[in-house]
Amino acid sequence: MSLSISLTINGQSRDIAIDDPRVTLLDLLRERLDLVGTKKGCDRGQCGACTVLVDGRRINSCLTLAASLDGADVTTIEGLADGDDLHPVQAAFIACDGFQCGYCTPGQIMSAVGLINEGKAGDDPERVRELMSGNLCRCGAYQGITEAVIEAQKVLVNEKGRDAA
Repeated sequence: MSLSISLTINGQSRDIAIDDPRVTLLDLLRERLDLVGTKKGCDRGQCGACTVLVDGRRINSCLTLAASLDGADVTTIEGLADGDDLHPVQAAFIACDGFQCGYCTPGQIMSAVGLINEGKAGDDPERVRELMSGNLCRCGAYQGITEAVIEAQKVLVNEKGRDAA
C-alpha cells in the first residue's frame, strides 16, 4: 500500500510517497531524505537522540509514524543554522562545552530549542535538567548542556527584546 504525504521539512515543502505506512519519521528522514543529523539511538523513545520539532513541539521521531504527519512542519538539526550563522542554541553548546562524543548532541539541541520555545526553560539549572531529562548523554556532559540551554535562552530573550523595539 502506497500513500503520499506533504511535509514542510526545514522550510522546504516536500511531497513524499510512502511505500509502507509503518515507516517512522526517523527512518524517513535518515533513509529517504538523507537528513542524517537526527540520530537513531535506542529506537524505543527512551534516549532522545532522535528528537526533532514537529509544528514547533519536540517529539521522538523514532516513535512517530510519518504517515500521521501529513501537512506538518518538521525541523531537524539541519534546519537550525542560517548558512554559516549558527542558531543561538548551537552556538551556546559550543561555548559551554555541551557535548563530548557528539552523538546525542543533535537531539539535545533540538530538545533545548523546543524547551526554550515552550517558554519553560527559565534560569533554574535543576528545572532545565528535569525538562531535558528525556535526552540521555552517555558521556555525562549534562553540566555543559544545562549551561548551554540557560545561556541560549538569555540570548534569545535579548534578541526578542531587540526585535520588539
